[in-house]
Amino acid sequence: MKFLDQAKVYIRSGDGGAGSVSFRREKFIEFGGPDGGDGGRGGDVWAEAVDGLNTLIDYRYQQHFRAKTGVHGMGRNRTGAKGADVTLKVPAGTQIYEEDNETLICDLTEVGQRFRLAAGGNGGFGNQHFKTSTNQAPRRANPGLPGDERTIWLRLKLIADAGLVGLPNAGKSTFLAAVTAAKPKIADYPFTTLHPGLGVARIDAREFVLADIPGLIEGAHEGVGIGDRFLGHVERTRVLLHLVSAQEENPGKAYKTVRGELEAYGHGLAEKPEIVALCQIDTLDAATRKKKVAALKRAAGRAPFLLSAVTGEGVEAVLRTLAGEIHGAREAEAPAEPDARWAR
Repeated sequence: MKFLDQAKVYIRSGDGGAGSVSFRREKFIEFGGPDGGDGGRGGDVWAEAVDGLNTLIDYRYQQHFRAKTGVHGMGRNRTGAKGADVTLKVPAGTQIYEEDNETLICDLTEVGQRFRLAAGGNGGFGNQHFKTSTNQAPRRANPGLPGDERTIWLRLKLIADAGLVGLPNAGKSTFLAAVTAAKPKIADYPFTTLHPGLGVARIDAREFVLADIPGLIEGAHEGVGIGDRFLGHVERTRVLLHLVSAQEENPGKAYKTVRGELEAYGHGLAEKPEIVALCQIDTLDAATRKKKVAALKRAAGRAPFLLSAVTGEGVEAVLRTLAGEIHGAREAEAPAEPDARWAR
């Protein structure tokens, strides 16, 4: 399945059904009268977050969604049926924007959440509604109201607990493949990862979701390379794992380049808790390793973890630190339990 994280969609709710003009004609009843029923309401257009989806690829092949028109009213005071609704099924984490792609309509972060994007038109009144003491036989009924139509943008931001950031070829995909069951593409050239990937990591009976995004280079916020469009997928994470390759001539400069892009992107990424690791250390001798660790420590302001996804060195320590940060963030977000002394 291909990955698609943005789609433009046209939606239209159903028109209301028209009211009916009808009169009673019953045997043995001396006086008849109006008995035209009301029209049914038009169908609504809904968005719903469902389980089992992690891409918007379905909306590449269908971009127009129209709900059904309400059924017209009928004689004998029969009201028309409501038009059938249309539901846009999207992955959890999908944001829906107006046509300007800036005004947020809703943010569906949990499976089962629903939002009505367009309400169907009301059905028209039948002629029974217009009967008065001076107009015993009205011969008019209302048409149904038209439905709403609009163009919207669907934008997916993956929901993960931790995100991997770094320059291209920093070892992010290798790390993801080593600690999860994900099978990302791995090669020795830049921008091997073209789309975000997810995997579930486990350590000490704890699980968390890890997101890998394409590498950042200097000027990514201005569209250089793949740009920063995929940074939205780590906006919801609780912690970032910043990987710096030991193959970099100047690890400190590589670290600052990515930090600069995170700050230029904004949306709170630069303020997130960050774990820094010097990876691919299996390729260095002891003297070079010591030198590069010192350079990265000066740039980051803290001692980095030493990591090799190939040999497994330092992997468990990094996973435990990530799990600890995530657990702490979850506890901070959880609502406080009421004091038992005040329980009734």
